[in-house]
Amino acid sequence: MSRPVVIVGGGLAGQRCAEALRRGGFGGRVRLVCAEPAPPYDRPPLSKELLAGERDLASLRLRPDRWYDDNDVELLTGRRATAIDPHERNVVLQDGARLTYDRLVVATGAGARTLPELAGRDNVLTLRDAGDATVLAQRIGPGVRLLIVGGGFIGLEVASTAAGLGAEVTVLEAAPAPLAGALGAGTGHWFAELHRRNGIDVRVGARIAGTRGRGSCDAVELGDGGWLQTDVVLVAVGAVPDTRWLARAGLDADGVVVGPGGASAVPGILAAGDAARPVDPFTGRPGRREHWESAARSGTAVARLLLGHAPAPDPPAGFWSDQHGIRINLVGDPSRADRTTVDGDLDAADFAVTYWRRDAPVAVLLAGRPDALPAARALLADPPPTNQNRSAA
Repeated sequence: MSRPVVIVGGGLAGQRCAEALRRGGFGGRVRLVCAEPAPPYDRPPLSKELLAGERDLASLRLRPDRWYDDNDVELLTGRRATAIDPHERNVVLQDGARLTYDRLVVATGAGARTLPELAGRDNVLTLRDAGDATVLAQRIGPGVRLLIVGGGFIGLEVASTAAGLGAEVTVLEAAPAPLAGALGAGTGHWFAELHRRNGIDVRVGARIAGTRGRGSCDAVELGDGGWLQTDVVLVAVGAVPDTRWLARAGLDADGVVVGPGGASAVPGILAAGDAARPVDPFTGRPGRREHWESAARSGTAVARLLLGHAPAPDPPAGFWSDQHGIRINLVGDPSRADRTTVDGDLDAADFAVTYWRRDAPVAVLLAGRPDALPAARALLADPPPTNQNRSAA
């Protein structure tokens, strides 16, 4: 390639793409554009160790400064991309600069979804980057009333961390149980009880009907007419791909639809991480894969395609979560399941939930069993014959 590869997005997917390009022998120019002032860093600790004050941002760096010099990767921090000219193959930055590319990798991740009824209040926060985590950490302490709207993994991880710091935590979840949509109601109820046993007020089927306060949100009214007073509110109701700036280039503003390896429908443009929507081979529909491992793999996959290698099949993706001292692992896609089986003791937080579809395992959730992760991966890679599958629990 005579012209450079420009990677827009300084997260894990962009970093892994740059690494794989250089590791694979790519000799052209590589430019990594980061909207944040910090070089690429690891994000899972934002809701855990960084929020708890156990680690600082420097310790989360994916690579030291010397790595970029040693590998001839041009790092542009604090520079946000605002538009693409796919005909001239230019990326336009917020300061007006234009970067010419031969191939462009969109790895801009996602931003936090917000709620209109809570917008504009100075104590209503979200958590997607290090700046968010720093602000939240400054607000949390003993006796602080923290209201978390949303019982997904980010909300539950923050609840666990904040409770450990002495905050009085309430979680509002609109569904019948936390994580019910992702993991099923039965597993979701286990998460709710785990947090309740650790002093967190988890309210399900809960919706916000109103708020009180001017500059700050002092209290929220629930759908049942009750009120909850609060000092800090964290909105944790999901994420929105940071891809709206791509609409004029002919790309979907709700995440770039990509084929195997990450190529989009626009020549020369690829996407990875939360900014991409790969086509699910089982449903034929595009969908996002919003986890650490998927971001890492997709960044590497894009680099392989740029190096001229055929796309490799994706193994089942996975991720982990730490809540109240319990390591939780998930591998595979439970959304395709039609039944589950349970092995272990739910009360002791030592169990495995296997998700099945048409007598084939499609996902495994582990609680307190990190050593069982290789076996879970092996099960999904090489499932047993159908006549050996156990009946549903």
